[in-house]
Amino acid sequence: MSSPRPEIFQRTPARLGEGPCWDVRRQTLWWVDILGRQLFACAAHGGPVRTIDLPELPGCVVVADDGHLVLALHRGVQRFDPATGVLTPFSVPAGHNPEVFRFNDGKVDPQGRFWAGTLALDSRPRQSHLFRFDGAGHATVMREGVTVSNGLAWSPDGRTLYYVDSPTRQVQAFAFDGASGSLGPGRTAFTLAADEGWPDGCCMDAEGCLWLGHWGAGRLTRWDPVAGRCLQTYRLPVTNVTSCAFGGAKLDRLFITTAVDAEAKTPEPEAGFTFCLEPGVTGLPSHECRLKR
Repeated sequence: MSSPRPEIFQRTPARLGEGPCWDVRRQTLWWVDILGRQLFACAAHGGPVRTIDLPELPGCVVVADDGHLVLALHRGVQRFDPATGVLTPFSVPAGHNPEVFRFNDGKVDPQGRFWAGTLALDSRPRQSHLFRFDGAGHATVMREGVTVSNGLAWSPDGRTLYYVDSPTRQVQAFAFDGASGSLGPGRTAFTLAADEGWPDGCCMDAEGCLWLGHWGAGRLTRWDPVAGRCLQTYRLPVTNVTSCAFGGAKLDRLFITTAVDAEAKTPEPEAGFTFCLEPGVTGLPSHECRLKR
């Protein structure tokens, strides 16, 4: 029996497609085009795509428990009402300078806290941060000395956070205390070789395996992050595979975002499209951001 192959899900072009997030309430996939300053929404089996223009570069989108969305934008984190299109300030961490940094990838932990990290606009190394936001918008620095804060995923038991700082080529695993939201000792779960590109966005399946997009290598992989062993590799017809998220009514569809490669030596007409894979395993539902009322 042949392995399933990623197929095109949406041809809506994105210069830098990122941050897919499955909205269980609406049965909708949300994702962003960072450089295009757009937010997209679509049902699990395709159909029309809703496109929302944003005033700033979006790093990621997550769902809140009041039905709104939370967006990590260039200048800070904002709440977004999909019904009205209204953005409301939520948090700007102390020391966040939008002339130097922008927000990038983010996720919600099992207890409903929002985590998002930054990168430097001029690519300066080890100057960025990973933040944790509580329901009132208070920000806590969780990691310093980061270069490109990227994918996050929690193990099914919620006791381990897997985290990507892309230029290190490593996926780190940290002990996670759900009650306090604190990180314990870390270890390197696995490291990518030079020809495997850079680790980007990721997600966890129900079996405890980590799915990872490879920037610069045209592939999506599934890992046993405890053993540090690659289990499957799926090739895509684009160089920059950015992130992935499980969705659909049964959480059995894996949505994959991609980006345009400005340095591609051969044309990549499907770069920036969103792909879908039915891998034969199910994912974990996205956690909702618990806002303080």
